[in-house]
Amino acid sequence: MLEQLKEDVFQANLELPERGLIKYTWGNVSGIDRETGLFAIKPSGVDYENMSASDMVICDLEGNIIEGKLKPSSDMPTHAVLYKYFSEVGGIVHTHSTWATIWAQAGLDVPAMGTTHADTFYGSVPCAPFLTQAAIDQGYEKETGHLIVSTFEKRELDPMAIPAVLLHGHGPFTWGKDAKSAVMNAVVLDEVCQTNLYARQLNQFAEELPQRVLDKHYLRKHGENAYYGQK
Repeated sequence: MLEQLKEDVFQANLELPERGLIKYTWGNVSGIDRETGLFAIKPSGVDYENMSASDMVICDLEGNIIEGKLKPSSDMPTHAVLYKYFSEVGGIVHTHSTWATIWAQAGLDVPAMGTTHADTFYGSVPCAPFLTQAAIDQGYEKETGHLIVSTFEKRELDPMAIPAVLLHGHGPFTWGKDAKSAVMNAVVLDEVCQTNLYARQLNQFAEELPQRVLDKHYLRKHGENAYYGQK
């Protein structure tokens, strides 16, 4: 079932260690088939060296396992909530990548300080607050998804214009139109977290991008009249 999706998600998962975004099994990628409402996700705790496309687990948006001989990632309920509420998302990534996790542990939003950021994220990447004890007791992973959704709703952010979030004390989630683009956004996020930190160390008063520069760089790639790249 959904064999091509499982292959795509498998390949996207393999890219995490290749890009230096994870150590051991500290991450996962999923991808959804919007026609069926089912998504494929990495199995929990399986070494990347021993994993195959057939190991990907198929789940529905209620968090039920539809197909698979292994347990899905423990973060599967978070993915399910994001797919349910962010209807344009086609792939999701969670990592504990070093630089993004530093910002998450600091509890800080990631400001748009350079055009590398602006090419992908149309403004600051938000840091969601800690979960309450009641939310943890209700269901940690599922409520993490609801926390991300509520963070975007309260701040009136477009999840496709800013396809990433940090969780305070935890790490990043990114997403995109498919699993591969979600991985790319995870790479960009970690890169800008590193460059921002160094920039602030060199100059603690370093400014964020002016809105006019943010607009230019984001819209030339993602706007209605985008002209970056080949047709």
